[in-house]
Amino acid sequence: MAEAGLGFGAVLRRLRLEASLTLEALADSSGVSVRAIGDLERGRVSAPQRRTVAALADGLGLSETERERLLATARVGRNPRPHPAGLASFPRGIDDFVGREAELARLTALAEREARGAAVVAVSGPPGTGKTTLALRAAHELARHFPDGQLLFDLRGTEDDPPGPAELLLRVLKGLGVADRDVAMAGPSGHEQLCRRTLAERRYLLVLDNARDEAQVRPLLPGTGAGMVVVTSRRMLTGLESVHRLALGELSPAEASEFLTALVGQERADAGPGALAEVADHCGHLPLALRVAGNWLATRTGWTVRRLADRLAVEERRLDALTAGDLRLSAAFQLSYRQLTPTAGRMFRLLSLVDGADAGAAGAAQLTGQPLYEAEDTLEELVEAGLLGTYRDRYRFHDLIRLYARGRLRAEEPAGAAEAARSALHRWLLETTVMAGRWYEPDHGAPPATWQGTVDLSTAERARRWLQDEGDNWLAALRAAAAAGDHARVVEVAEALHWFSDQWIFWGHWPEVFSTAARSAQALDDPLLEATQLNYHAWALLVCEGRHHDSLERSAQALAAAERAGDLAQQGWANSYSAWAHRLLGDHTAAALHNGEAAMLFEAAGDLDGALQSRVERNQILVDGGRHAEAVDEIQLTLAFLDQVGDRVEPHIAGFTRMNLRMLIGGAHARLGNHAAAVENLRLAVDLCHAGGNAAMESRALVHLGDSLLAAGKQGEARDAFSRCLALGETADPGRLTEARERLDGSFTS
Repeated sequence: MAEAGLGFGAVLRRLRLEASLTLEALADSSGVSVRAIGDLERGRVSAPQRRTVAALADGLGLSETERERLLATARVGRNPRPHPAGLASFPRGIDDFVGREAELARLTALAEREARGAAVVAVSGPPGTGKTTLALRAAHELARHFPDGQLLFDLRGTEDDPPGPAELLLRVLKGLGVADRDVAMAGPSGHEQLCRRTLAERRYLLVLDNARDEAQVRPLLPGTGAGMVVVTSRRMLTGLESVHRLALGELSPAEASEFLTALVGQERADAGPGALAEVADHCGHLPLALRVAGNWLATRTGWTVRRLADRLAVEERRLDALTAGDLRLSAAFQLSYRQLTPTAGRMFRLLSLVDGADAGAAGAAQLTGQPLYEAEDTLEELVEAGLLGTYRDRYRFHDLIRLYARGRLRAEEPAGAAEAARSALHRWLLETTVMAGRWYEPDHGAPPATWQGTVDLSTAERARRWLQDEGDNWLAALRAAAAAGDHARVVEVAEALHWFSDQWIFWGHWPEVFSTAARSAQALDDPLLEATQLNYHAWALLVCEGRHHDSLERSAQALAAAERAGDLAQQGWANSYSAWAHRLLGDHTAAALHNGEAAMLFEAAGDLDGALQSRVERNQILVDGGRHAEAVDEIQLTLAFLDQVGDRVEPHIAGFTRMNLRMLIGGAHARLGNHAAAVENLRLAVDLCHAGGNAAMESRALVHLGDSLLAAGKQGEARDAFSRCLALGETADPGRLTEARERLDGSFTS
């Protein structure tokens, strides 16, 4: 009788050790090679031929009884009984499983489906996302759907010499219990068909774990039958046809905390919930990193969670800290990294130089010096390898993979080369920022025909999208230029972004941009540049941060610099921003005085844009001062003036001004009780904002429109307006989002 519960390899190893024989000694005594014996003991060959077993029995010096037992164990391997339902032989590691409800639900739906045809699911994701754990959990939960059994095969795809399709076919056929005779009769060329026929005839769940590529798994995939195959891989396996795809990422913050709590215990988690959340954040909510951190704490009962959180807070040491015994996070990344081509490996390293959370293909091309299309191909290789994620047409690292890439950069790239790549990226970012921002500047518009750029800036909308997508990156480049003393470049960039800033008011960094430029202008000892940037900073403090008194101080400094420069236009802008700040502080008399002074200065300077804005400010002062009927008449005159000047005002400036005027006149009509006129003008304002792509202004207009609709008794339309405001998301004015949410929560009856 075969030894119960033990495979041939385990029995052979026990007998060899009992005989005090090394692999080499048994090879000498039996005539079977060391490699063959090792493969047998490790289970790589589960069904040895009878003559091999007999030779091993002779080499071991077994008694007749022991000899027959060893032969019987080998026969079980060659002719296994059908696998019962259940997963007792599957690896451990799923008891502390958390999250992935959506993925499990999808796998369950596929297992329960009525349609014929085997379901094949490709589970992909970066290293450490828990692909194998998900497959094992699914296999446990879905066992009842696969009465013929569930089988797991490790394809060892991250090893240097993984098994090929022919070897895997034999392993799967043996695992399915196909008789040796049938395997031999089919011959190597018929194994693929035999495997598919066998799977089609039975209801098996087959887990092909850690696949290297499509070629390795394609012959193992059935086309018909009621079974299911789950393939896990760090690669996306894009070339596989007719498969369902599950892409795994990190856990949610709540799931990550739950996972850590299961590992360290509820008492320790409750003692430091804030620290536990920090540990989860430092682990990037990546399951493998969380397991390492949890295991570390579980085995160091004297450590507080806070102590580990502080240890992980140091970025330079974080990957080294995420090691527990033989479980090392960086080793998981290394397995994928070493399979990259040299070109992709270099791209991987250099991408860690990107300052923001993500990069575009054009920026990546600047880092590596590749043509754009070649850079795109290299980026896609990194995506396919699971080392880079995508969002729209942007590429981003997981935080921990970025740290690993930085380590490879330090270890493999000469310091001078890395710095040269960073400088090239920053230079390109600032040059492109100037070109994109000038779309919104008077007397500029589209880039000149001589500009040789790698980004499509053919329209103002494309320029706006690029500036917003690359915002964190060009801001970092601006900081670097200021730190390096390149003050002329800093001022040039800020000047190019002046009018664009109205399109992205609540980005959050305009005060920094313009204060940095003001310091650079002072370093250049140019009072006109200084006045200009100080005025821009006054605007940013006023509009972006609501710091009215600080804005007044800045506009006063701008006025002094403009007077030193003898520039009437910047004197006018300084007075204009002062008027704006006084109005918001409720001092309408001072506001009117400063605005009147601004209007005269703009007229003397011939600054049409300034003159237009002083008219708008006068209209706003009238509205805020409660002179609503007068304001309606004055706003109509300003609209007529705007029509009269026509294309002498840049289209986007004219459009932005019309948005403001329609909101102003709508608000004035609302205060006068003219609800129909208010709604009409505010609808026009919403349409203008939407057409101009200005979500911040659109959110303001929608809230005003909703309020006017409520006042007019049109609750359904008002609800739609507030809902549209919320749908704008993070691009909207945060204050208006709060107002819209409050209106929806409190202004409507069920």
